[in-house]
Amino acid sequence: MSQHANHATENLPVTSSVPSELPEKQEALAREVLVALEQQRIPFAVAGAYALLQHTGICRTTKDLDLFLASESWLPALRYLEGRGFNCEVCDPVWLAKVRRDDYFVDLITGMSNAVLSVDESWIRHAEPASVLGIPTRVLAPEELLVSKLFVTRRERFDGADIVHIIYGTAGNLDWGRILHHAGDHWEILLWALVLFRYVYPAQTHYVPAVLWQDLLDRFRTLVLEPDGQGKFRGSLIDDNMFAIDVKDWGLDDILQEYRSRRLSKMGMKADAPAPFPARNK
Repeated sequence: MSQHANHATENLPVTSSVPSELPEKQEALAREVLVALEQQRIPFAVAGAYALLQHTGICRTTKDLDLFLASESWLPALRYLEGRGFNCEVCDPVWLAKVRRDDYFVDLITGMSNAVLSVDESWIRHAEPASVLGIPTRVLAPEELLVSKLFVTRRERFDGADIVHIIYGTAGNLDWGRILHHAGDHWEILLWALVLFRYVYPAQTHYVPAVLWQDLLDRFRTLVLEPDGQGKFRGSLIDDNMFAIDVKDWGLDDILQEYRSRRLSKMGMKADAPAPFPARNK
């Protein structure tokens, strides 16, 4: 292996069953935010590394805490935390805000950055009880955790291994109907993830129900044999940087902006409106 390759792998996450510890100040911030939201009874669920640990036993070094909220709870949560003295910042009104202190932060997330998937109250309703950093709370159910990772397919980060591990760690005991409902028109991305699972764990192919395999493969066969000549380019939903040339130079559909604009409209916001809780000078 080349020296460059060795250097490149040093910063990549490595799966492990060994618990990791947060920096003291990061843990203190995370605990305070959890307690504050619990006391205010704001509906949320912990995602990210803590939910992955709950459902797979995989411990991953993390620098932050990911909290999922439905959009209707997002701004009330930020206003409440701001009133409690936290520094709140909306980084992207489509999906991401941060609660900061010094160099540490907690992410408040309402969906995916491409606006294809958004958190609704059902994600929180199906969340499962858990203890996070000693605080009784809830983590995303494995179904929603899996769905939240379907579009994390960028060159610099790919969560396909997490999806595979969720299926393996739960032995496929999942509400596949719910997963398929969340995927909606983007079921091909789910099929892509399931093919990866089959490749990684061929002896566990049955963890994915045969009826689901048949359904998705039949759909896919139909699309291949009867292609849609008017189908829109969707590469930017996967990675807008890697597929930027398609939109900017080759004039293909800018479907990413269509999804983002639609999402902002549903939230009652305009694309050019100033963000609530803008970033402060540090």
